[in-house]
Amino acid sequence: MKFIKKSLKVILVLIVLIVVGGWLYSRTYQPDYSGELELNNLSDEVTVYFDEVGVPHIEAQNQQDAYTALGYVHAQDRLWQMELIRRIASGRLSEIFGKDLLQTDVFFSGLGIEEAAEKTMATLDKNSQPYLLTEAYLNGINQYINEGKTPIEFSLVGVEKENYTIKDVYNVFGYMAFSFAVAHKTDPLLTEIKEKLGEAYLNEIMTTDVSDLTINKYETKEIKGELSAAVSKLMDKLPVSTFIGSNSWVIAPEKTKNGKVLFANDPHIGFSQPSVWYENHIKTPDFEIYGFNIALMPFPLLGHNREYAYGLTMLANDDLNFYVEENNGDNENQYKTSEGYKDYELLSKTIKIKDEADTTFTVKVSKHGPIMNGLISHMNDDRPIAMHWLYTQLNNEQLHVSYEMSHAKSLMKFRDAVAKIHAPGLNVMYGDAKGNIAWFASAKLYQLRDSLSSKLYLDGSSGNDEITEFLPFNENPQAVNPSWNYVYSANNQPDSVRGKLYPGYYQPQDRAKRISTLLNKKNDFTKEDVQNMIYDVQSATVSDIANDLLHYVDQQNLTASQKKAISILENWNGDYQKTAIAPTIYNRFLYEVLAATYKDELGGSFELFVNSQLQDQALPIQINRENSIWWDNVKTASKKESRAEIITSSFLDTFAFLENQLGENVDNWLWKRVISLEHEHAIGKAGGVLRSIFNVGPFETIGGNEVINNQIFKLDSTGVYKITAGPSTRRVIDFSDIENSSAILPTGQSGNVFSEHYKDQAQKFVDGEFVKMSLNETEIKKSANVLVLQPKD
Repeated sequence: MKFIKKSLKVILVLIVLIVVGGWLYSRTYQPDYSGELELNNLSDEVTVYFDEVGVPHIEAQNQQDAYTALGYVHAQDRLWQMELIRRIASGRLSEIFGKDLLQTDVFFSGLGIEEAAEKTMATLDKNSQPYLLTEAYLNGINQYINEGKTPIEFSLVGVEKENYTIKDVYNVFGYMAFSFAVAHKTDPLLTEIKEKLGEAYLNEIMTTDVSDLTINKYETKEIKGELSAAVSKLMDKLPVSTFIGSNSWVIAPEKTKNGKVLFANDPHIGFSQPSVWYENHIKTPDFEIYGFNIALMPFPLLGHNREYAYGLTMLANDDLNFYVEENNGDNENQYKTSEGYKDYELLSKTIKIKDEADTTFTVKVSKHGPIMNGLISHMNDDRPIAMHWLYTQLNNEQLHVSYEMSHAKSLMKFRDAVAKIHAPGLNVMYGDAKGNIAWFASAKLYQLRDSLSSKLYLDGSSGNDEITEFLPFNENPQAVNPSWNYVYSANNQPDSVRGKLYPGYYQPQDRAKRISTLLNKKNDFTKEDVQNMIYDVQSATVSDIANDLLHYVDQQNLTASQKKAISILENWNGDYQKTAIAPTIYNRFLYEVLAATYKDELGGSFELFVNSQLQDQALPIQINRENSIWWDNVKTASKKESRAEIITSSFLDTFAFLENQLGENVDNWLWKRVISLEHEHAIGKAGGVLRSIFNVGPFETIGGNEVINNQIFKLDSTGVYKITAGPSTRRVIDFSDIENSSAILPTGQSGNVFSEHYKDQAQKFVDGEFVKMSLNETEIKKSANVLVLQPKD
């Protein structure tokens, strides 16, 4: 008995020591939110006030000092995130995660992002403010790397810290630009449909009903006051967020209760931990901005101050094309052009792999871009396919653009800045204290010869499929102070260019239609109205789609429970609440219909198609197309299926699946039982204890695909909807009460797992709550956490 008691005491002591040791370790590795530190390259003292959610309010005597401080505090909260994102474009993820990410590294390192960065850096004006402030920002990061605490992730994966350079900044620009692009997923798929199935199948997929589009209208007035699934799989492996969509709207004074502009923006990005944006506030005697920065980007892509606000959504124009090259039969290192054969540029690349030998490969580059066959090991095409991407083909001014957006002194100066954007294409939104509102489709739009589709592979050898002209920015779709008194974007089709709708990969009209419907209803909007609107989960289209589907269900032999399920769908208003039943039925029904219609022809490409904007746009037309080549199941050679047969059997399969998954009682088929949100950390993906430590969630939530509170998930055979993306922040800026404007992040401000701000906004985000974005100096200086940065002697 004494032995047992002694053993228990020893165990208890060990437990206490482990708990205390863990607590001391966590306290040691927390970010410094208060106290004094000395930094190099400061000309004067900088004070950083951390508010209740960990946002740094940086007060400095000059911008050089302010950006040095920003780099330091950004690094202490997000260094691990910086490390991951800087490694993507250069193909260095395998170095820390091993051979599972080798193909991802090969792909990204071959895209030409690094080469484009080097070309841009060679022409940079090193005396310009954007360059000098970027160097100050990087200097702050590097001082933290060299003198600050090492994040635990570095120790867990065994990676050494390295200083950052401006090339890393441009690599992040390149990664962001590529993740915005859509053509790399859809063009190979459409070409595959055309070449393997034929023109008839392609034409039905590509048909668009223009009358069923909500279009961003073009109007300018006076200014007031002055490769398909392979690529998709590689992208899915990335340990950081990908950029997807977004909502934004700006309401003119004529439609607001207080007679001032109201601004809203919620960019849709892949959920991860930490979340993508780092919130910060800089104030100097000659400058102020409250911004949201991506890791390693010194200047915010979203921001506001007392004078103006700006934000963005994805334009989804086509800035990436694929060209089929023709090799010289006598020399595989040459390709055919209209001017004769030319040599491929050959680039040697080496990838370091954790616990493995390095691998070296060669990238072939034609005048159109890198040959993709060598970058994707499982690409089933013998023809050399070159990727022509405007981001790497044209002059890159992104650093100056982001600087000028955050330093603009007028709407005209702001417009001049966004006119320099070449890729990725962005809808840039603007509102100001003088009452101006604006939307700019910012991208280098171009023309091909008539009748040529940029959504299919182009001929690289003839010279006939080249870009014929880049459009001047004043021809881009845009709206400045329009007569309808609001501007908005939900990644939907922009207005005509030169008499035709400009081609792209636009999202269906669901969110755009809902936003415009709500904006047209009132002329006395308040900040609270906009906050409610940005959290809205009623779809503008799904109830119509559901009823169109149900019209073709043969109901003669249905059971009472089956008829109840149909009644629930028939009476659905499109709302995605936690306790709603209709979304559960609808999303399974939708999957079954799509599988029965397309899977027999598309095979392995079906999962990509079913979760693409191609499917979203084709669906409403397909349902109402009585005679379609897609209805017939090609695997039943002796029978030709009809629309009614496909939709009826899909409903019966839906009901049987949900009975098995959720039970026989239809009343228990609640939406919250099949949908969930978890913010995954790169290390938390390993599962087990690491998941519980690093991941945030899971949470029950409201919302679904293509509602304003866009909770994006993939349709698949499982019937379980794991949300992968959504609002990366929600911002509402009220120029009648600018000091009480509000925002929210999906998890928290810090990426340091030991910080109290690692996940302190997560439940508020799910519940639709907001946190103040304070500009009030008196309030800010009442902060309990103050960090003073002194110049080092």
